[in-house]
Amino acid sequence: MNARARIPFAVAVLLSCATFIAPRTAVAAEQHSAAWSLTRAVSSFDPRSSVRAAAWGALVSSDVDAAITRFWNSGYSYAVARAALNDSRNIDFCQRVLATHTVEFAPEVHAAAQFALNSRYAADREAFARTGYEAAKARDRAAREATGAQAAALEQFDRDFVALLRDNDPGEQVRAAATFALRPAATDDDLVEFFAYGWANAAELDIAAFRRRTSDEDARWRAGIETLVATARAAEETALATAGEAAEQARAAAASAWADVATRTGTPRVLWADAEQVALGQAANWQQVVAAANGAVGLNWQSILGSAGATAEGWSSARELAAEQASYWSGLFADALAGELRMSGSAA
Repeated sequence: MNARARIPFAVAVLLSCATFIAPRTAVAAEQHSAAWSLTRAVSSFDPRSSVRAAAWGALVSSDVDAAITRFWNSGYSYAVARAALNDSRNIDFCQRVLATHTVEFAPEVHAAAQFALNSRYAADREAFARTGYEAAKARDRAAREATGAQAAALEQFDRDFVALLRDNDPGEQVRAAATFALRPAATDDDLVEFFAYGWANAAELDIAAFRRRTSDEDARWRAGIETLVATARAAEETALATAGEAAEQARAAAASAWADVATRTGTPRVLWADAEQVALGQAANWQQVVAAANGAVGLNWQSILGSAGATAEGWSSARELAAEQASYWSGLFADALAGELRMSGSAA
């Protein structure tokens, strides 16, 4: 088996075994540190600019703890609503295009996106999102077709690797992009576009969707959690200070309050445990893509060299964050169970 043949074979083996990679190591985290870490991750990586700005505002507040609590209680949902506004969506689109369409391999698209993003006028961004992006893609495609260099550089190895992605990649968007590039009516230029920016763009869509989904879901459960915990602690203090006939009723109320906290942790514990496994598999997959890109030759692989490593790092960071958040919610669940046991009289 030659060196080129071994690369897709190794990736196929890894993709088929991705879900059996070593289990996570729990990361101990206090409640505040977990909330801070999630807010910091949102401020850096959320695909919506308004959400990133709101998270950053909480982190630089004079009272960070209170600001982070407000962010998850109400600020996050407000920022998400703002992101749905038309110009905000177009700004986010321009930023994603700039991140995935490089000057070297998509100069017309990159220049058009930069112009739209820098413009004082929302109409320029709207025009880019509606028709300008596709028009710039057509200009780049015409330039590539005129030289023919990238199409001429395609080899059977390249087609085989894209077929492997189509059939096995863990990312839904990457699979879809690879499927489109290899559809029956596809030409060599479609495959060239996949390498030039389609692969990177699809990968960015996959990780952006992952981050958006986990943050949106967690926000539903994190909002008000500190109030629930404070209520349970106060109820327990009251129960411990109560004597006589009212003591039993106070202890029952405290046990119920802790039970409410435990119930609240159910969905986010599952969410983050699942998210960690998804990110773990994606990180391993993209490390193999990096290895394949380093081992491949040809003009078309140069574009993926610059983005594959960053994508692998992004998924590794996502896995670390998921592990920390899973640890936080599991720790909170254990604390709540212990509190309920203390107040129900079942504790040793």
